[in-house]
Amino acid sequence: MIDLAMRHRLPMRKVGRPGALSRRGAARIAELEARLAAQATLIREQAASLAHSQKIFDRSSAAARIGVWQCNLADQALVWTDVVYDIFDLPRGSALERQEIVTCYTPESAAELHVRRSQAIAERTGFCLDAEIITAKGNRRWIRITACVECEDGVAVRIFGLKQDITEEKILADQTRYLAEIDVMTGLANRSQFQSKLAAWTELCAEHPAPGALLLLDLDGFKQINDTFGHVVGDECLREVGRRLESACSGAQLVSRIGGDEFAVLSGPNLDLQAISALALAIIERLGQPIDHCGTPLRLGGSVGIALFEACTPSELLVRADTALYRAKAAGRNTFRIFRPGDTAGLRGHRAA
Repeated sequence: MIDLAMRHRLPMRKVGRPGALSRRGAARIAELEARLAAQATLIREQAASLAHSQKIFDRSSAAARIGVWQCNLADQALVWTDVVYDIFDLPRGSALERQEIVTCYTPESAAELHVRRSQAIAERTGFCLDAEIITAKGNRRWIRITACVECEDGVAVRIFGLKQDITEEKILADQTRYLAEIDVMTGLANRSQFQSKLAAWTELCAEHPAPGALLLLDLDGFKQINDTFGHVVGDECLREVGRRLESACSGAQLVSRIGGDEFAVLSGPNLDLQAISALALAIIERLGQPIDHCGTPLRLGGSVGIALFEACTPSELLVRADTALYRAKAAGRNTFRIFRPGDTAGLRGHRAA
């Protein structure tokens, strides 16, 4: 039997009432349930926000015609978002084989893609490329590819990025370039393109001299037609002159309209003096043929001044051709003259590049 004194020294356990314990447990459970409910609400809100963000991304991606792509380098397995399928005119979610997809690229674009992709993988970098494709439905499109290489432990494992349909952008750029470089009236190169090509060519010939010439052409009789029949008929004559020049100078480097009734031809580096003279005669003969206007033959002609390519600036070459043209007109028109050293009489010099 335990001594009574010892019993007084032992700690005594307090036993609560059953009702108090039940209330504390219920409160704890309620608190946990409230926390779970709050977390569930937060998860639902985050899921809704994520879904909304995904919806915005999908709509923005579709509007911008931008899709995401990925290629596993181990097995070349492709993964595309819907927009990439749409760009290639393929059913969304259909099976993809990279070898078949590559055949959609034009030969030039496929070759460039191979070079850029291989280099990016070897160097663990990325690239950007504008490529032309022919889709599964036969549509020609331009796409802009951006790519990054992902590595694990220094080894390239996948390549991924964006593909964007830039067909409209490409068309607009081509139209802008066309308007900047082409004479709208005749479809020939305009003065701006002529000056750029002339500068580039003279610089090239300065380093590597080659035969060739600049031919300047003035129409004879154009003013009379314009004054007699009006500008509409005059414009049609200019268009016909452009067509005839393109036909006569099919082997030339450039045929351009540089003024109202003034044209210029860069003959090309492979023509000798005899061939250049024959080209000038062909131009004069072609332009001398009547132009039919409602049964009325309209007669034009052309005078040609030629400057052979030598080591000189574009401005100097233009002045020489212009001087030869002045001599051709003075000789009775519908003929040509070649600039010779010492030719200065009648120098007009109004076509400085």
